[in-house]
Amino acid sequence: MSKAARERSARERLAAERKRQAAREKQRRLLAIVLGTVVAVAVIVVGTVLVIDQKNKNGRAEVHQGALAPLSRQDDGSIVMAQSGVAKPELEIFEDFQCPICKQFEEATGKTVQELAEQGKVKVVYRPFHLFGQQKDPIKINSLRSAEAALCVPADKWISYHDALFKFQPAEGEEGFSPDDLVKWGKDVGVTDPNFEKCVRDGQKKSTVDAMTKYALQDRGVDGTPTVFLNGQKLDSSQFMNPAALRATIDAAGKTGK
Repeated sequence: MSKAARERSARERLAAERKRQAAREKQRRLLAIVLGTVVAVAVIVVGTVLVIDQKNKNGRAEVHQGALAPLSRQDDGSIVMAQSGVAKPELEIFEDFQCPICKQFEEATGKTVQELAEQGKVKVVYRPFHLFGQQKDPIKINSLRSAEAALCVPADKWISYHDALFKFQPAEGEEGFSPDDLVKWGKDVGVTDPNFEKCVRDGQKKSTVDAMTKYALQDRGVDGTPTVFLNGQKLDSSQFMNPAALRATIDAAGKTGK
């Protein structure tokens, strides 16, 4: 090979190597951009989750907006939501504010229940109780505190406070429903009774919660939450977890009187 040919070959190899280096550098830059974007997105997601989590822990309870049937508290502690003179069909809702499925029920069907009561199509009886009495803390204490606090709230503030308890429900196994929060949420929704805070902090409704729990578990045979009865007949989840199905079931009961 001539000297000129060797020089040309060397120049070609050098050019090829420079192209390979340029390609590798481009790949490194692209990888850095991709990784940087992934990290940035991850930081945003984590930050958003933390903000939401903090908001849920320290957020403000909201006053219910919209029409409701009149609310009253019965001697046993249960809350009745019904138009005057409406006694049947009667929908009883046994619930525990620490129960995740109860929260799902409220999110899916709670508005429908309120609407049907406001329309005079059903009498609703809310029966909160302490289902998790045999569990370990914090599940046990969360369940008890929330039930007691709910009974400290005046009847006219029940729905707003009821909604707040499910909104701020702690995850199972996590501490929550602190007395400070329970008092704050009551004030957020307009509870002005000066005895409310003492009622919450001192657990003054424990005996009532105990009695309601005994009634649910022993007298009515409730073995989980939510448990829903229509005119004394237990409904299955397919009837009460779906708004359309619940509305149809109640409408049918109203027509037949059963």
